[in-house]
Amino acid sequence: MNINISTIATALDQAARHAEPLAQFSTHTPFSLAQAYEIQRVSMQRRYADGERSIGIKLGFTSRAKMQQMGVDSLIWGWLTDAMLEEDGGDVALSRYIHPRAEPEVCFLVGRAIDRPLTLLEAAEYIEAVAPAIEIIDSRYEAFKFSLEDVVADNCSSSGVVMGAWSRNLSGLDNAGVLMRLDGQLAQVGSTAAILGNPLRSVAEASKLVSEAGLSLPAGSLIMAGAATAAEALHPGVHVSVEVAGFGESAFTCR
Repeated sequence: MNINISTIATALDQAARHAEPLAQFSTHTPFSLAQAYEIQRVSMQRRYADGERSIGIKLGFTSRAKMQQMGVDSLIWGWLTDAMLEEDGGDVALSRYIHPRAEPEVCFLVGRAIDRPLTLLEAAEYIEAVAPAIEIIDSRYEAFKFSLEDVVADNCSSSGVVMGAWSRNLSGLDNAGVLMRLDGQLAQVGSTAAILGNPLRSVAEASKLVSEAGLSLPAGSLIMAGAATAAEALHPGVHVSVEVAGFGESAFTCR
């Protein structure tokens, strides 16, 4: 089936800019996963043309259970830009988003350019630091409903990133406890082991995905490794904090 890549990319870009949801495309204009990544690429090019700067990537489906639920056997990925950065400990304006949710994650800072597929053993050699992080995901689709192809086209729901302090010690990252609190009340409990068994495996997987796309990640890039627990819906006034045992905390307040 012929589809208009540019038209769909423009619609998604406008939905993100104006925080206005749209109907999922798979219900009336289905497209392949390869076409979804092309839509994602074109949509991101619109952002870059308007001055946003690429700062790294995010991974999705880093939970085996989530992969099985969606019927896929590989990760999905999207782009991060400087416009997505929110201040750690600061206020986040929810008016920028449609139906935002928070996920506890870890974020890696790339120390050496990743220009080839890496093994798990090699991954740590390319990482300069790690930080506790919160990803604000926000599907541009009505009711937060979408197919695999829909979400990939929508830059994998990537919308906001809050990072805590950087740590250069990666020891214990493979199974660190993760706590997410809303207004001080425990909302999610998990472990970094939920991220592919070891978040560093996300770095290796990211290197493969980027290489397959004929791209590379320069030093200074960010890699959001994927969620350690389920997401929590956000609403004005709530304070969100994520603690990764041994690695610190990240937090923000919704306005």
